[in-house]
Amino acid sequence: MSDTLLIALVAFLGAAAAGVLGAGVVLLIRRRSVVTHLAVVAAVAVTAMFAGTLAVAQAMFLSAHDLKVVTTVVAMAAGVSLATALLLGRWVVGRSHAFALAARSFGDGGGFTSPDGPATAELAALGRALEATSARLAESRDRERALETSRRELVAWISHDLRTPLAGLRAMSEALEDGVAADPGRYLRQIRTEVERLNGMVGDLFELSRIHAGALALSPSRISVYDLVGDALAGADPLAREHGVRLVGDRVEPVPVEVDGKEMSRVLGNLLVNAIRRTPADGTVAVAAERGPDGVVLSVTDSCGGIPEEDLPRVFDTGWRGTHARTPPAGAGLGLAIVRGIVEAHQGRATVRNVTGGCRFEVTLPAAEV
Repeated sequence: MSDTLLIALVAFLGAAAAGVLGAGVVLLIRRRSVVTHLAVVAAVAVTAMFAGTLAVAQAMFLSAHDLKVVTTVVAMAAGVSLATALLLGRWVVGRSHAFALAARSFGDGGGFTSPDGPATAELAALGRALEATSARLAESRDRERALETSRRELVAWISHDLRTPLAGLRAMSEALEDGVAADPGRYLRQIRTEVERLNGMVGDLFELSRIHAGALALSPSRISVYDLVGDALAGADPLAREHGVRLVGDRVEPVPVEVDGKEMSRVLGNLLVNAIRRTPADGTVAVAAERGPDGVVLSVTDSCGGIPEEDLPRVFDTGWRGTHARTPPAGAGLGLAIVRGIVEAHQGRATVRNVTGGCRFEVTLPAAEV
């Protein structure tokens, strides 16, 4: 065996022994601080080098003086390596503690901001990830607060709206029971009207709960918006006559869409009922449908006088009814929330904007493939 190969083998065996011992130590301290880990790694590297050097020195029968020189050099290298490892470890631990303190703001409802100062590539990447997560959590908290506020308002408004017809039903039923009703037939017709109104409110609540739960099952089919608008206008005509409102639908293009006919009829019906009830007598409600750059646009324009600009972002919120009195026939404020839920389930969007003399609700749906 050549001298070079022998020296390499002896050095390897000495270093390997130190490496195995160091690996065992690392396993034992795996739950300790990173400072300890770096110190052990530096010590293992120096010990492995020293063990290999010592083994080679013994094999080569170096003089005591030469062996002392080699040992001194290795000892100096060990001291510098350990000092460097400890300094690096303390710096990494300090940065880690700073990140930990900054991350505690998550639990306090605040946001995360990366600590000032230099950081390793891994810590910098962690900081960016935490900042992105913080932004998403903030958005989620805002949505949760808005939803909770909407739920509270809905409960308050529904309680108010239920109390009025229930009190009337109780009074009329007691009058019929005691035989003091001057016109029993009128009382019975009024009872039926109130029951139908309550049934409509319960139906709206059920529909909205399905939308929020993601349980709205759609059965899309190819339909012309001309037919959808025609059916909606026919259904809303009696209410429009009752309120003295003119319905106009002469700007409707026969554009095909892939939608659930029943659900989209409900969308148009809700928009028309909402527009008719808020348009004064002799006013006009116009329906239009045309192909736009983003799809098929259905619009309902009323003569309500417009919506305050500060209320426009809340129009489609659950329970919103603007400045109108919370009395019949204002409803429970669920119609527009149902409109948005159904439209978004069709991968569309619902918007509102003020126009001269009123406001325009627009529903944009994906156009059917030709």
